[in-house]
Amino acid sequence: MEQVTPDVRHESLSCKTFPHLLIKMINKSRWKILGLLAVFLLMVWYTISREESFDFHFQDEKMTCPFREVEKKAAQLIPNYTREPPLFLHLKDYFWVKTPSLYELPYGTKGTEDILLRLLAITTYSLPENFQSLKCRRCAVVGNGYRLRNSSIGEVINKYDIVIRLNNAPVHGYERDVGTKTTMRLFYPESAHFNPQTDNNPNTLLVLVAFKPMDFMWMETILHDKKRIRKGFWKQPPLIWDANPKQVRILNPYFMEVAAAKVLKLPVKHLWKLKEKPTTGLVAITLALHFCDVVDIAGFGYPSSDDKKQSIHYYEHITVKSMASSGHNVSHEALAIKQMLELGLVKNLTYF
Repeated sequence: MEQVTPDVRHESLSCKTFPHLLIKMINKSRWKILGLLAVFLLMVWYTISREESFDFHFQDEKMTCPFREVEKKAAQLIPNYTREPPLFLHLKDYFWVKTPSLYELPYGTKGTEDILLRLLAITTYSLPENFQSLKCRRCAVVGNGYRLRNSSIGEVINKYDIVIRLNNAPVHGYERDVGTKTTMRLFYPESAHFNPQTDNNPNTLLVLVAFKPMDFMWMETILHDKKRIRKGFWKQPPLIWDANPKQVRILNPYFMEVAAAKVLKLPVKHLWKLKEKPTTGLVAITLALHFCDVVDIAGFGYPSSDDKKQSIHYYEHITVKSMASSGHNVSHEALAIKQMLELGLVKNLTYF
């Protein structure tokens, strides 16, 4: 009978014990392994779904243009919807024809015809050739909301044919989240605290949204380099503003009227009496609905009124409290934008 030595017995025992210990270790840590695996799979899914929601969605739309889809859906929201009114005011309407306006600013031009005539004489109204030659106008209206921060959708925004930005929202330093392309920038004097050169492109259209006669007067003094006006504004507008008059346009107040009376459904007979007025953002969306074949939005929405600390902008710390005396009803506008999303009239690149 063969005798087993101690060394052989130890080796045999080790061979039997090692798999047992390995299985025991795996059993103890299997929940950790499964947890790590689940986190990894979740990260992969999030990355793929994020890319699909932006890039694949956009590439698919590049293949076919949904002509007249926006018009059909907009007619469900906006009574007597039409694309006939021009985007910008024309000199001929105040020089040759002198078209009468039913409303005063910001819903019409009644009472400001003289100053407007002088302003339109040094600006223009035409759409750039690259606008007119587009076979399909895919537009992104970029709001100023905090939810743009760390969104990483800058490259997605740059893919749109037309990118509309608002007020003094900066681009420089935030390119990853908001992109670099700016086709139009809607603003009013108090929000014109941006550098027309560094935060826009050379061919960006600077579109004045006039709320009061002083807004026309401010623009005229800036472009004519006259003595600056310092009174009549709730915030001092820029005294020096390096803009090319050829890039300046005056927004047709028709779109402010539509945003107020038809989108927000404010009483049209009493518009001029109401303190509530549409934000520049809602006016920009309304403009896009009358011009574009595709309208996507990003950076819209405000934190709840209970959230006293959350910033409302991606570039500065201002809370929702600052909107209290602005004359804007952001809750009312949120409902209007939600309705647009439900109708499929606009699509959202961020969350709402």
